[in-house]
Amino acid sequence: MPAYLVHGVPDSPAVWEPLRGRLARRDVVTPTLPGFAGAPLPIGFGATCDEYADWLIADIGRIGSPVDLVGHDWGSILSLRIASLRPDLVRTLAVGSGPLDPEYRWHDTAVMWQTPEVGEQLMAMMEGQLAVDGLVGSGLPRAHAEETVARFDASMKSAILRLYRSAVDVHQRWSPDLDAIRCPALVVWPVDDPFVDRRFGQRLAERLRGELLEVDGGHWWQVAHAAEVATALERLWAGSK
Repeated sequence: MPAYLVHGVPDSPAVWEPLRGRLARRDVVTPTLPGFAGAPLPIGFGATCDEYADWLIADIGRIGSPVDLVGHDWGSILSLRIASLRPDLVRTLAVGSGPLDPEYRWHDTAVMWQTPEVGEQLMAMMEGQLAVDGLVGSGLPRAHAEETVARFDASMKSAILRLYRSAVDVHQRWSPDLDAIRCPALVVWPVDDPFVDRRFGQRLAERLRGELLEVDGGHWWQVAHAAEVATALERLWAGSK
């Protein structure tokens, strides 16, 4: 029954290392989403939000027992979808900085990625020091930002564009199914997240009937508050034994 940690955009499993180092348990799985950080795209894989959810469901299914599911950013959205569709695969759920709410409107960068030609032009600019500075400004420490940008290749840029373009209406399509989630839940939400307002974390915690842990420090709570989040996760997991 491992912990299964799903990264977001434009990250890789490396973003979990500060948190992973604070956890007492060692049965931690950190998959790389197809097309990200050098991971190949399966044949015929269109990099849509539904395909990513299906891929993760299949990957968790191979483990053979329910997991303690944790997701950040797009990993949060996908984890919510997994727990909605396959509650039998999820023992506990911890998510943050990725809402699934019909009132949420995509942030400005997401809207540009969803716009043909504009998204490609923006992706062409997202490299080198410019991309690093953008991530640092959103709360990711420089060393982690530099590592993230170093993995940001053409395949990953293409996958991100396809993911976002498949998800224009994902909040309206997927949010009704959240009522199927019944497992113990934790919502971690930065009060100063530049991509999503604080109220969506509060609304999600209410919807899941779960604990809300509010932090600060920008978008990447698993880096900025690794010790505090690890403590909250271990409390969630211990209460479900």
